[in-house]
Amino acid sequence: MSATQVDIKALESQHVLQTYKRQPVVFERGSGMHLFDDQGRKYLDFLSGIGVVSLGHAHPALAKAIGDQAATLVHTSNLYFHPLQGDLAARLSALTGIERAFFCNSGTEAIEACLKFARRYWYTKGETTRTKYVAFKYSFHGRTMGSLSVTSDEHYRGPFQPLIPGVSFADASDPASVAALVDDTTAAVIVEPVQGEGGVRPIPPATIQAIKDACAKYGTLLIADEVQTGCGRTGQFLGSQTFGLTPDLVALGKALGGGIPIGAAMVAGRIAETIFPGDHGTTYGGNLLACRAALVFLDELDQTLAANVREMSPHLFAGLRALAAKYPVITDVRGVGLLAGLDFSKDPAPVVAAALERGLLVNRTSNTVIRLLPPFIVSKRDVDEAMGILDAAIGSAGL
Repeated sequence: MSATQVDIKALESQHVLQTYKRQPVVFERGSGMHLFDDQGRKYLDFLSGIGVVSLGHAHPALAKAIGDQAATLVHTSNLYFHPLQGDLAARLSALTGIERAFFCNSGTEAIEACLKFARRYWYTKGETTRTKYVAFKYSFHGRTMGSLSVTSDEHYRGPFQPLIPGVSFADASDPASVAALVDDTTAAVIVEPVQGEGGVRPIPPATIQAIKDACAKYGTLLIADEVQTGCGRTGQFLGSQTFGLTPDLVALGKALGGGIPIGAAMVAGRIAETIFPGDHGTTYGGNLLACRAALVFLDELDQTLAANVREMSPHLFAGLRALAAKYPVITDVRGVGLLAGLDFSKDPAPVVAAALERGLLVNRTSNTVIRLLPPFIVSKRDVDEAMGILDAAIGSAGL
């Protein structure tokens, strides 16, 4: 470890709250698909800041827009109009088919907004017993108290009980569990089209239909957590579009700002009509800098990147299936678009470490899954390089 790394580690150990298990590397700059550490070593990034750096690192158009906006106006607060929120909201409405947007600073904040707006809808309608939520086993929606309440993993939940009451967890592998839990006291069902943190688990078609049937039967609202699957990662703008869901509320985040923090709750018109000034708010949400970054992202997505996601996805999954055929320790290949997971029969943490040593960034999630979330600019050459490094890493890990 370099002297710089020792100094950074010492400072963090004394002054930074120890909520993260960091990898032993210090990144100083990036370019495209690559990051560079404090020793000048290059790494191929197949994690993109956990699905955030959608345009790659130091994207020229994004860098220019951020610089121009910072030199013009960054923040005014939501007490006033500015020229970018309406433009961004209109673009997102056209892409999602959902009428209105509430801007915030992260995906978790967007989830909180959706949960509140669902409750507000039923309260305004006079159905005050409509307070419950149905979520899913393996779900992850965030770590704030509301989003944590609809996250299933007891590891996250346990230390912070009691959480919001009235949350039940269906099993995505059992469609009947949805029908058993949704009733006329359910405010909303919340689902990730692909459960990212839960192990890259696409919701099966039969369960998708069960969600649609239950919501139709009781008029229950549907919240789609598109923080990881949205903004083009599945090949369409929303994972819901890929999986045939029509949500009433959608939470967006991660890829939307290309690295600048922004989240959005998309709200159907009939729900928006029941929400009034003061029902929700944010100081930073929808500031000019974040909106400008999101508009650049949408421009790039529309021009080339949506097509690139669709083109690169089959090549990525072909490479992963080849690895699975070679290594019996890989039990499953899952995912869609540029969201992929390799499920192992043993803890693959040594593979993640070996990949890092060889210059590839991936991560482990749900204990047994290696997750890949490359930037949308990824090429076939990048995929081939990543597969070669993963091959060597798996071979050396001794699993």
